[in-house]
Amino acid sequence: MKKILLILLVPLTIQFAAAQEIGLKIGDIAPELAYNNPTGIELKLSDLRGKLVLIDFWASWCGPCRRENPNLVDAYQKYTKTKFKNGNEFEVFSLSLDKNNNAWVKAINKDQLFWEYHVSDLGGWQSEGSNKYGIRSIPSNVLIDGKGMIIARDLKGPALHRFLEDQKK
Repeated sequence: MKKILLILLVPLTIQFAAAQEIGLKIGDIAPELAYNNPTGIELKLSDLRGKLVLIDFWASWCGPCRRENPNLVDAYQKYTKTKFKNGNEFEVFSLSLDKNNNAWVKAINKDQLFWEYHVSDLGGWQSEGSNKYGIRSIPSNVLIDGKGMIIARDLKGPALHRFLEDQKK
């Protein structure tokens, strides 16, 4: 019995370790993301250097993502012009795991996600950007400072607001 359990657990342990290796950690420099917005214009994460940036991984078909969107809208409205210890202003860089451009745009409009930086390669779970960041579930996010260093991960609900408050000058 122990042998069977061990045989079953070893592949899961290896798979978990591989996923952990891919994931970026606090203190790492955020890899570049450069993808098209819904109208086909390429937007780059590096264009936002100097700002505190929340990289939000989401999709129109993801119920938990859609329920978190009002929190992101609130944070964007509250902190967009704030000066922080390690960055001036707050920006959201939304990377969608959608495959359908129309569904993506409809969700942006319905949820009133009116920041400029919405990108996707329309690759779904095969999205190059989510794979670069080791994203295995959504909603997920990564917060980077003005120098492009990861300072937090997976801040949702009030935790996002508390963290941003702590980062203010």
